[in-house]
Amino acid sequence: MNLFSRFHRPIATVAMNLKPRAGSWGGANQWTSQLSRWLTYQGWRVRYDLKYPPDAIVMTHTGLSLGTTFGVEEIVTLKKKYPFIPCIHRINDNDLRKDSSQMDAFLAKSNRAADHTVFVSEWLQNHHGARWFDTSKPHSVISPGADPRFFHPIGNRAPLPSEPLRIVTHHWSNHWKKGFDIYEQIDTWMAQENSQQYELWIIGRWPKEIQWKVARTFAPQSGKKLATLLRQCHAYISASRYEPGAMHVVEGLQCGLPLLYHPDTGGTIEQGLRYGMELQADIATTLKHFRDKLPELRSKLLNDPPSGCKMAMEYHQLIEKMILS
Repeated sequence: MNLFSRFHRPIATVAMNLKPRAGSWGGANQWTSQLSRWLTYQGWRVRYDLKYPPDAIVMTHTGLSLGTTFGVEEIVTLKKKYPFIPCIHRINDNDLRKDSSQMDAFLAKSNRAADHTVFVSEWLQNHHGARWFDTSKPHSVISPGADPRFFHPIGNRAPLPSEPLRIVTHHWSNHWKKGFDIYEQIDTWMAQENSQQYELWIIGRWPKEIQWKVARTFAPQSGKKLATLLRQCHAYISASRYEPGAMHVVEGLQCGLPLLYHPDTGGTIEQGLRYGMELQADIATTLKHFRDKLPELRSKLLNDPPSGCKMAMEYHQLIEKMILS
């Protein structure tokens, strides 16, 4: 309880069904931690249960509801008695990226309680709109943002002419769809060329079949430690496939790193078109062109970066609008 909540009545109460956890628990945990902190600082009360009727509900998921404090059935039951309580449904996943078969159906079932749906990218909105989501229903797109207390460009710099271009990626998952086929190709090319112009850093986990040749590797990191590593690099690469709106990419961007992205990387393309360049089949040509464009891309990124504050403010404004409507 902060000083404001001790001496002032909260502006409104929001019930969120994902309680923040300490440490790194993926992009959903970053989202709920930042939004909870933002709303509390603005004088709102945030709860993680439906013991008392809130002014608004914000519903999301992790996996197939793992880790959530309440679900769609509890919301439907509450709304039968209090139909005026608005429910916002945040959608940040799909079956395609995980080779699964239950996620889209789970999201469709959960969405019946929603008065407004938020997608984390236009690509994801179109993906579900082509399958089950009725696009005539109220919906919007709010892009992800990382915690600005850690992920910021202060301390990052462009590469000097005499030093290698340091490219980095990081993943908690070791699934091949995270782009490890491409990272392995780049590592092999760098080893064959014995080039001193480029470095590849891999942070996190990777498939056990990969034996890195020249890539520099680091154990999984999060928060301040992760951001400190990212700021030592000059560019970020993501070859992850069919990403709804990847937090790992946003963390790199907010640390000042322009983006190399795969053409099949889903929602990441929306960020790549603004601050990056698409990976081509010819690695040598891609890297040379990217290095030439780096000053221009970095300038664009630093002038209008993604932001966890911007993300939280957009949710705040939407929740407020839903309560008033």
